[in-house]
Amino acid sequence: MSFSQQHVKRAPIAVYQPFQHGLPSLKEYLSSLWNRRHFIFEYARADLHQKQYGTVLGQLWLIVTPLILAGIYYLLLIIIGVKGGATRFGHLTGTLFLFYLVTNSITSGAKSVTSGSKLVLNSAFPRLVLPIAETLIALMRFLPTMIVLLGIHIALGLPFTTHMFWAPVILALVLGFALSCAIIAATVNVYFRDAQNLLPYLSRTLLYLSPVLYTSEMLDERLNFLTVINPLFPLLDSWSAIMIEGRAPETSDLILGLGWTLALFALGSYIFLTREREFAVRI
Repeated sequence: MSFSQQHVKRAPIAVYQPFQHGLPSLKEYLSSLWNRRHFIFEYARADLHQKQYGTVLGQLWLIVTPLILAGIYYLLLIIIGVKGGATRFGHLTGTLFLFYLVTNSITSGAKSVTSGSKLVLNSAFPRLVLPIAETLIALMRFLPTMIVLLGIHIALGLPFTTHMFWAPVILALVLGFALSCAIIAATVNVYFRDAQNLLPYLSRTLLYLSPVLYTSEMLDERLNFLTVINPLFPLLDSWSAIMIEGRAPETSDLILGLGWTLALFALGSYIFLTREREFAVRI
């Protein structure tokens, strides 16, 4: 027997099986996801470094961009005659920064699977790592703006109260909501690549339907349904209450925000996990 024949005979056999829909073993999946927690952090940090957000100027740009937008919106409000003064500007900047944490997570999360096609095609890992990493990146981009919010808070003479300790709770709920939307957007974008082109319009619509340019007290009674059907409404309203007004968030807002976050996370995770093994075929 020749060498070539021996080589062919000993070559490993690759077996390709058709993908199947359905949930994988959640215990094994979550264990695999947890074992890659360090990879998620390093992946996010490397992405930030690549985009120059690890430099002083990069970090400064993260702060300046939403601050300029807040100034433009505030000027617009003054032009159309909306009153509010320091409290109004504090509400606008605080909620706008948090709103962009959500939209950045969704926008980047939508492209997480398709832009990570090389990883998906050449590595075996839980694909949920990708939208989680993008949400972590959005959080890292948000954290420097908290310094600006603190400075604005002091400059405007806004109150410091013990109710501000609710901030981590609200931030955790917002992150959960952002991750849920990023997971859903990532799945949709695998099947419909043009879906990401709609995100800027959806983000702008969500901005107008959320208590950013206005407060919940200014909302017309005929539009009170927005406080229920808009998942971000109770979260942003609670954020403004504790950070700007110095009061405790409404219990109903916390329950509603938690309910929306859990429902969207369950829906998004189910859709993503049942389709995950098909991603390599689609991209």
